[in-house]
Amino acid sequence: MATEEKKPRFSSIEVDGVKYKTLLTDRYKRRKRYEEHDPSKIRAFIPGTIKELFVKNKRRVKEGDIILILEAMKMMNSVIAPMDGELKLHVKETEVVSKNQLLFEIIE
Repeated sequence: MATEEKKPRFSSIEVDGVKYKTLLTDRYKRRKRYEEHDPSKIRAFIPGTIKELFVKNKRRVKEGDIILILEAMKMMNSVIAPMDGELKLHVKETEVVSKNQLLFEIIE
């Protein structure tokens, strides 16, 4: 019995306007895509627990208002609003959050 050899599948990738043929690894294909920083989306900077929420969902907030307390490593971290707008919460009290998890958004 003859075994069929798998031919490598080439992919095209464009860098600075030039197309290249290359072999992409499975790890590369599964990678987390780059996401441009959005200042209206506030993410957890450290894993922890939401201890207290000071503002209810869909309320107007002003820049500098304390939105919630994030307890991490036995420290209470105040998370504040970076701009004015309407608050859209993605967490609730006593919820355990991981690093980079979306905590809330501010919609102008």
